[in-house]
Amino acid sequence: MIALSQLSANADLPIFVCDLSPLQQPLRLAREGIDELRITHPESPLSNVKAEYMTPWRSHLLTPKFAPLIEVVLQVGKEAGSLLNAASEKPMPEMLISECWGIIYEKSSYTKPHNHFPSDFACAIYLEAHEDSAPIIFSGKYPVQPKPNMLVMFPGILTHEVPATEGRRVVVVMNLHQQATFANVQFAPA
Repeated sequence: MIALSQLSANADLPIFVCDLSPLQQPLRLAREGIDELRITHPESPLSNVKAEYMTPWRSHLLTPKFAPLIEVVLQVGKEAGSLLNAASEKPMPEMLISECWGIIYEKSSYTKPHNHFPSDFACAIYLEAHEDSAPIIFSGKYPVQPKPNMLVMFPGILTHEVPATEGRRVVVVMNLHQQATFANVQFAPA
């Protein structure tokens, strides 16, 4: 599997990164999915993202090309959750992807400060990231410089933004939720 590391011990909340370079097919398919959706769904939805183009919020329901990358993200999410839950003896609940969308940033594109609440985790996968592309900034003070094939995963409540960029970057963003399980719940008779 992919090596996951915690990026910031000083951040308000943990930020995890990993290099997805060994997994070229899921990355390539996701990039193709963004290009196809730009043709079939040319209008970007209204959002805090001020970019050249943004796919619909639930793009993974519009094309199967995001499915292989979603499988990778779910595995990374499980690993990140296990690292956060290491002291607990409870198993990590399974995760699901509620939203998945692509963004194409060109010169001067930016994203306003926001968070992904109520998602348990959010992630950004950088399919393209030119050297002069803007960082993602967490809590107004922790910049993470994107690199091609890099995944950045963070708790959904963590505020982040992208200042105006000079260089092109193409990103897939996903929101992850823990699935509720009631397998061990016993109800009292009425």
